[in-house]
Amino acid sequence: MADTMRKAFLLRLKPGALDQYVYWHDNIWPELQAEIAGQGIAEITLYNLDDMVILVSEVRDADAWTRLWDSDVHKRWGELMNPMMHYRDDGVVDSRELQEIWHFLPGQAS
Repeated sequence: MADTMRKAFLLRLKPGALDQYVYWHDNIWPELQAEIAGQGIAEITLYNLDDMVILVSEVRDADAWTRLWDSDVHKRWGELMNPMMHYRDDGVVDSRELQEIWHFLPGQAS
């Protein structure tokens, strides 16, 4: 995708929370969809392994996720998601940004 950068995060779900987590993402609110697009997030894909979720995204600028997280609609979404998530000792959802180490686009120089 032209003029975007990739961002990825690792999140931890509580045991047994995956079905509910998937349900809500399959039924994402229209106002959250609009906020995601409006903050410059072009694409989001979620993967899971056991209690881990890997979020991979294409964003238009480095601050897109911060703007989304600070929005009112995402704060309401967070209230819905929070019971499903693990937390760090400081009370923040246990998520870590992943560092990209390799990306391949056929036909383009690396």
